[in-house]
Amino acid sequence: MSCTALSTTPFLSSSITISDSRKSPKILDCPCSTFRILCSSASPDPPITIASTTEKLEKSASLTGGAYDFQRATTSLTQKLLSSPKKVTLVRHGLSSWNKEGRVQGSSNLSVLSEAGVAQAERCRMALADMHFDQCFSSPISRAKSTAEILWQGRDQPLVFHDSLKEAHLFFLEGMRNVDARKEYPIEFTTWREDPSNFCVNGVYPLRKLWEAAREAWLEILFTPGENFLVVTHKSILRALICTALGLGPERFRAIDINNGGLSVFRFNKQGEAMLQSLNMTAHMYNDHIYHY
Repeated sequence: MSCTALSTTPFLSSSITISDSRKSPKILDCPCSTFRILCSSASPDPPITIASTTEKLEKSASLTGGAYDFQRATTSLTQKLLSSPKKVTLVRHGLSSWNKEGRVQGSSNLSVLSEAGVAQAERCRMALADMHFDQCFSSPISRAKSTAEILWQGRDQPLVFHDSLKEAHLFFLEGMRNVDARKEYPIEFTTWREDPSNFCVNGVYPLRKLWEAAREAWLEILFTPGENFLVVTHKSILRALICTALGLGPERFRAIDINNGGLSVFRFNKQGEAMLQSLNMTAHMYNDHIYHY
């Protein structure tokens, strides 16, 4: 098929003086204003209608410029084909008692969900009320477990707890107030805060362990039957989950921050490649926002 398009486009004069600025601009005819477009096709194209185009767009992606599809987005997390594309929503637990007191939490189970944290978990539940999830995975540590139980109220499937979603183990720092840890263990505390990938205790590197746990958690989540999952866990393991999905190493640990109750969303194609759709959404913490994605 061949087609021809003709166009005659007037050009505005660029030689208008200040005194002429209130007058109508001069129109100049350009001798090169006619152009021709030739296109060829083996078969006639079907007519394009607004209805059919809109329907295709709605099926493919949002109308706000989201990617329709992606491949080779990053290194595959699974190295095997998934049964279907997946969408995973990551949630940080609500404010805990040790968050409030400024203590190092780590993998301790002694820090519990505070009253404010319960309210944040409720806000998360209401914000996700219209979303369908096939399964909810959670850390078994108290503050995350309690948040997940609130979020999952009224859902049919039982909660699934994975040790791979536990927070990083920080040894003797756990339970200490940050100000006290800085005084008593200045080298270790400063390394954890400023150079966490090299923080080491008795030959153990907590972040390296955390990256291993994150990769294990992704496999457990992505090979679960279903397409839409909710994951409730802690700040450090969330950073590791996000970084491993994007192919980033432990040295990028503090490049990402997640608020209490913050939501992040990943899409995975069948090859197990990740696309970060949203990071640390917190609109629901300040108003009655309901998510649809």
